[in-house]
Amino acid sequence: MNILALPGKAAFEIMRAVVLFFYRLSGWKIEGSVPPTNKFLVIAAPHTTNWDLPMMLLLALHFRVRLHWAGKASLFKPPFGWLMTALGGVPIDRSKSDNFVDQIVERYQSRDSFVIGILPEGTRAKVSEWKSGFYHISMGADVPIAFGFVDYGRKVGGIGDVMTASGDYDSDLERIKAFYANVTPKYPDRAGLCD
Repeated sequence: MNILALPGKAAFEIMRAVVLFFYRLSGWKIEGSVPPTNKFLVIAAPHTTNWDLPMMLLLALHFRVRLHWAGKASLFKPPFGWLMTALGGVPIDRSKSDNFVDQIVERYQSRDSFVIGILPEGTRAKVSEWKSGFYHISMGADVPIAFGFVDYGRKVGGIGDVMTASGDYDSDLERIKAFYANVTPKYPDRAGLCD
């Protein structure tokens, strides 16, 4: 059977089945479900390794979600920039003063379907607090926040909870922190939640 000759949906389903077979063969499990909407935001945390992105994309494949993600602009340069874009990447040029939150809110407003994964830490290094952009995107686009996770301790990934931002950032952040307090990152010494 030539997978390249199959219609798009059939090829996708075969690829999905093969990838998920190897994921489960390695001892990993998947939990949760996505919100019943075509537009939502996924917190992808904690972020301590480059492996978090492939794991996040694999989970999106399981949930049949076309996941976009934000990455530093240098990832989108040749020779692999085309691949990053094909995998759903949205480049962030930190040297420009453009407002990333407004750009993403506009993407939500101009599309019938859009899902983006945001790494609130913004880096793999330990941080004392998260960037709040994910929250402002959720509020501005009026989309729910899904708690995406990869728990390396339990070998489980998925969606743990879904919430609608109330507008009270501090209160909502406490709920988010309570969930992620029980998730083990690949490198625990690099993890840090907002204080």
